[in-house]
Amino acid sequence: MAAPSGSIEVVDIRNHPHSQNNLIDLRTDIVKGLSRPAGQKTLSTLLLYDERGLQLYDELTTNVPEYYPFLAEEEILKNNAGQIVRAMHGSTDHFNEEVVVELGAGSLRKTSHILKALSHLVPSPTEHPPITYYALDLEKRELDRTLQELIASDVGAEIKGKVEAKGLCATYDDGLAFIQEGGLKRQSLSSNRMTTRYKLENSNRNRSPDSSSSHSHSTETEGTPPSTPGAEHGAQHFLFLGSSLGNFNRGEDAEFLRCLPLQPGSGNTLLLGLDHANEPEKIKLAYNDPKGVTREFVMNGLKNAARTLGDENIYDPSKWEYVNLYNEELHRHEGYYKSKCAQTIVDPASKAEFNFLQDELVRVELSHKFSDEDAYKLFSDSNLRPVHRWTDSASQYSLWLLERPEFLFPVLVAPVVNDGKIVSSPFGLPTTEEWRDMWAAWDFINFKMIPESMLHEKPIDLRHICLFYQGHIPTFLDIHISRLLQQPHTEPDHYKYIFERGIDPIVDNPTQCHPHSEVPQSKEDWPTQGEILGFQARVRERLLNLYNDISTGKITLTRKVARVLFMTLEHEAFHAETLLYMLLQRAGTGTVPPSGFITPNWSALKASWDSAPAPSESSVILGPATITLGHDDVEAEDDSSDVHGHAFGWDNEHPERQVEVDEFRIDWRPISNGQFYDFYKSKGKDMNIPFPASWIEVEGKVQVRTLYGPVPLEIAYHWPIITSFDSLSIYASVKGGRIPTEPELRLFLDKFDCGYEGGGNIGFRNWHPLPATTGVSKNGKGHNGGVWEWTSTVLDTYDGFIPSRLYPGYSTDFFDSHHQVVIGGSYVTIPRLAGRRTVRNYYQHNYPYAWVGARVAYDVKKQ
Repeated sequence: MAAPSGSIEVVDIRNHPHSQNNLIDLRTDIVKGLSRPAGQKTLSTLLLYDERGLQLYDELTTNVPEYYPFLAEEEILKNNAGQIVRAMHGSTDHFNEEVVVELGAGSLRKTSHILKALSHLVPSPTEHPPITYYALDLEKRELDRTLQELIASDVGAEIKGKVEAKGLCATYDDGLAFIQEGGLKRQSLSSNRMTTRYKLENSNRNRSPDSSSSHSHSTETEGTPPSTPGAEHGAQHFLFLGSSLGNFNRGEDAEFLRCLPLQPGSGNTLLLGLDHANEPEKIKLAYNDPKGVTREFVMNGLKNAARTLGDENIYDPSKWEYVNLYNEELHRHEGYYKSKCAQTIVDPASKAEFNFLQDELVRVELSHKFSDEDAYKLFSDSNLRPVHRWTDSASQYSLWLLERPEFLFPVLVAPVVNDGKIVSSPFGLPTTEEWRDMWAAWDFINFKMIPESMLHEKPIDLRHICLFYQGHIPTFLDIHISRLLQQPHTEPDHYKYIFERGIDPIVDNPTQCHPHSEVPQSKEDWPTQGEILGFQARVRERLLNLYNDISTGKITLTRKVARVLFMTLEHEAFHAETLLYMLLQRAGTGTVPPSGFITPNWSALKASWDSAPAPSESSVILGPATITLGHDDVEAEDDSSDVHGHAFGWDNEHPERQVEVDEFRIDWRPISNGQFYDFYKSKGKDMNIPFPASWIEVEGKVQVRTLYGPVPLEIAYHWPIITSFDSLSIYASVKGGRIPTEPELRLFLDKFDCGYEGGGNIGFRNWHPLPATTGVSKNGKGHNGGVWEWTSTVLDTYDGFIPSRLYPGYSTDFFDSHHQVVIGGSYVTIPRLAGRRTVRNYYQHNYPYAWVGARVAYDVKKQ
């Protein structure tokens, strides 16, 4: 039984007095699409979703098992709705005036799972529910019908007093603009005074599977927009289900997501459905089922096009058929009307003739599919960070929970090659955008995670105080700019003597210090943080002026200039990581957790980690093989102006060299916390292996340190263990193996690592490790969990090694037989470093603090 008419509040933005909403004129769109040359004609996908089309689509999603996207998404929501809403809220339990908006609400069949789960977060019903759900849609009858049915259903009874369901009649753009301008806040205030029923106007436009909105634009609505959109409300969460984003062209999808009113660091989220780049035959069958429902659904759109032109009879169904194909290169499904004969259609109004050749195709549908690389590039281009991901049991579809973080590192851009020559490299001259990204991360760490009370503390005894690093970074940059330009240092010059080096600025070496001035011993002798910030601002301005002088030709861009800029940027990135693993030691007792990023919902994450599939085999055999290490970056050629396309690197990355690797076996995954705990408890403790610095004992139980504070071992059980080379080498030996050499590990990572573009846990994508997935994914690639990896290779000179002229002691000071080479990258290593396969980091073999783990290798000949 339907709820009484008028009981559901619907905000009709299309009829708002100040709206300049220009709905797509389907008739004009049809004429434009059919007037194109042969082979380029198109019709709008919106034509598929008239009233009959919606009925057919409902049948398609209900009775056609081949149409897997709907069923897969429904499976995810049935099984994980509780996890999803908990992950949306992180650690928050405050739901005052929270808003959930679904873009293109459709039938609400799947949404009901989210609404029920949301209601379970609210302890008891209230007169004014703390959560309001808005179904945004443009098709009048469907919006009204589905909301009425929802309220009258068991779901409606379950959410009553906890989640209030309302309608928002609008296009995507007008709806989002209305929200951005504070419209929902004003509506909420009005609703609290009196219940208002907004009239819905009839429209059958702008439908797509589970999505019924189109693009248009509106001006400011009544009232004064809030200074910070969404700030007066609680969190705002958006749902964009049904793989509807796939109907956008590449590039337009990211543009649309960038426009979502997700304020950085606000706790606002987007739950987005994306279809995977599955097997072509599976996708083709999903869009052309054996029962012919899809065919009838699509052909109805051609009938609707004729009706929209003014005469349904101009369409002769015997002269048309539906064909579809999957474009593997572009990862998209394409649906077409095929003209079975040469024919002409006349527009009844304008008398314009549209001529069709025999077998000519008219495109009516595009549905983009997303590989992991596609998805992560989309998120990067949209300034969104993945918080959590859920897939169906067949791994053919994903729901992604996303947020707009306070800073984000984009995926690396592939090298550009012209006439066989690289003209652009992601590892060349840093851009000013790269610097701004780095500064955003650096400032976030230093000024949001380090309380004033910790500035003069040493989270690790043999390191400097936290304040030192805040001054060291601009000092290092200023020194190298001054040397490059042969100019004086930025004042005050005494910073050079306080912050120049101390302990080596990049690689941790707790025992070996450099012969530079000692740092102050008393708090009073240090500059204040305010003074350091002023100095930092002047140095950053100096750097930007250097870029401006390069762009205007005032300074000639040579490799030396570019090398200074590469070196100082990456130096800052290395130090950000150093500072963070120092802060890890005080997490929960001083260090401020990374606010502005949704706090992980550990229980939801644990459930997904525990249920993730394990590799069918625990290890893989590789070799014999010839592996290439390093790359050619001749510093002696730094006077050259051949900069564009040149990839820079630290001195121990040059030159390129070939190494032979014998056959060996290596574990798919690094040693986990759980594995090491079992070993430590049974044997390691008796062997005097140190308690890992990444662990902490709380009330007799082991917990694992995170920047959010310690978490139970059960949460981090599958994460890679972070500890010294010495401890992990003993573990490997007891297991009958050893730590792999650098060439062996490089061979493995070249073959199986997915990289940042494929979802690797680097670049602040998370603020904690993850269970390793290397070797588990469909394409045999994955990530190692977000840690550097120890190798048994000792850092030392080699044939062709030449110390850096700009930084002579970078590597040579550590050719002491005590440092092991580590490769890869951690969860806070910037993509530029973790993505350059030639990067070689190094730590003392007994150093327990750095974010380094290891996997076990085995000599095949000995087995």
